[in-house]
Amino acid sequence: MLTKEQKKEIIKNEAENLKNSRSIIFIDFTGVKTGDLNSFRKAIREVGGELKVIKKKLLRIAFDNAGIDFDPETFESQVGTILSEDEIFAIAGPTYKFESATILGGYNLEEKRFVPAEEVIALGKLPSKEVLLGQLVGMVSAPIRSFMFVLKERASKIA
Repeated sequence: MLTKEQKKEIIKNEAENLKNSRSIIFIDFTGVKTGDLNSFRKAIREVGGELKVIKKKLLRIAFDNAGIDFDPETFESQVGTILSEDEIFAIAGPTYKFESATILGGYNLEEKRFVPAEEVIALGKLPSKEVLLGQLVGMVSAPIRSFMFVLKERASKIA
């Protein structure tokens, strides 16, 4: 059981963390093994996020102190909070790939809006930025490559 001072310290730290973050994803980790959760924490840290488990009531108070109009107590299950200083899509991918937990939703702190679980899952399914850029380069270069091939074949038939 946490003392009143410990609770105040948690609320203060989390309000500060919320002010330094740009996005949050909420997960339900009911029934997840500790080892799996620890490996997930490591994966989230690698992309610039941090998984925290805080009581919903303390989290609600921290949200209020940070000036965020959202009540995490609306979730019925246990809530894991993934904070990131980056956009929500940066942590959506690893969160989506972690199949042991259920994504409950997210919160965009810049726009001050709740992001439904379906949107977070859709963002998580997207390939990484590097893969998307590679696909774009491939699409742009394919017609040029085809044209060069046709020119080469025509030149070989003429000569």
